Amino acid sequence: MKRHVLVALGVACSLLAAPAAHAQSPSPSPTVQPSTGPSPDVRTALPAPTGRQPVGFGSLHLVDSGRPDPWVPGFGDRQLMVSVWYPAARASGEPAPYLTAAESAAVLAPYKQVPPDALARTRTHARAGAPPVATKRRLPLVLVSPGHAFPRATMTSLAEDLASHGYVVAAVEHTHESVATTLPDGRTVGCVTCQKKMTPEWGATITASRVKDMRFVLDELLRGRWGRLVDRSRIAMAGFSLGGNAVSQVMAADHRVRAGVNLDGSLMPRTPAEPVRRPYLMLGTEVNHTPAGDESWPEFWPHVRGWKRWLTVSGTNHAAFTDYAVLQEQVGLPAQELDGERAVAVTRTYVRSFVDRHLLRERRPLLDGPSPAYPEVKFWRG
Repeated sequence: MKRHVLVALGVACSLLAAPAAHAQSPSPSPTVQPSTGPSPDVRTALPAPTGRQPVGFGSLHLVDSGRPDPWVPGFGDRQLMVSVWYPAARASGEPAPYLTAAESAAVLAPYKQVPPDALARTRTHARAGAPPVATKRRLPLVLVSPGHAFPRATMTSLAEDLASHGYVVAAVEHTHESVATTLPDGRTVGCVTCQKKMTPEWGATITASRVKDMRFVLDELLRGRWGRLVDRSRIAMAGFSLGGNAVSQVMAADHRVRAGVNLDGSLMPRTPAEPVRRPYLMLGTEVNHTPAGDESWPEFWPHVRGWKRWLTVSGTNHAAFTDYAVLQEQVGLPAQELDGERAVAVTRTYVRSFVDRHLLRERRPLLDGPSPAYPEVKFWRG
């Protein structure tokens, strides 16, 4: 496999998330401690959502009873943290948290020049516990799976924007697959799956577990308080990197998921067990996901039998589809060629156009072909 394809799997990301830096921990479930030293004044903030609706935020701790954690023997049943963003009736309550201090310290551990708590102080735009908007019609849901080693919080810019346009968004933290996950009991556990070299076979093993995670979370969302808000006939999934690889497999396993977005994720296996017959968008970096750049995309493409698009964004690196597109500049780390806020805007616009088209049945000409408003976006096949 080519080296840049491994980058697209999320195992060699050099900006903010660096799984290799945590791969040598002797603990099977490493615990990360935040620094308590003084921090220079580094200001980090996410771009504001573009929709009219205020955004609310909630956090869930879910336990899949009877399913042992797949990565740490003796850890107990599978525990998952889930962040939920939703259109709110009003912007009341405290700003939603981004990362805990321990999570921030783990993400920033390779970068000694950056205060370890910098990301814990990131300004978000959702309000914790704000009352959901009152609506006669239930709302569409977008499930989100982050990249390997990436915390779920790294998808906040996309989630807040979708929520401001009327979507419920639920991002799942795949415990022991993120560089750091803080649990309700105060423990912060690290990335156990990062301790093993990434291969297509290992990526497929992790993805199989993610399929179970996502289906369980969807079950829990639909039977709980969120089930009264969500329209069961309008559910999509978006995933980044390894989370993007999981999208088509979740769609195959669970027909409640009506549409899927793969953000810069290489595909394992390249030939799915069954064709993807529902709408599917592949949006990636130009360096990784042209037909000549990643063999998995052109091999997978003929097996997508429904509505489909294959787009790339020039001037981007792997992390461009996450909050790191803007945060790397704000903490003083080298940035990609394309401006970070522009990269976030591109991701938001194309993902929202896709879900608007396929969940809301709204016409979105942006997906019909190249647009002069977005010259960095190239249509390869559609």
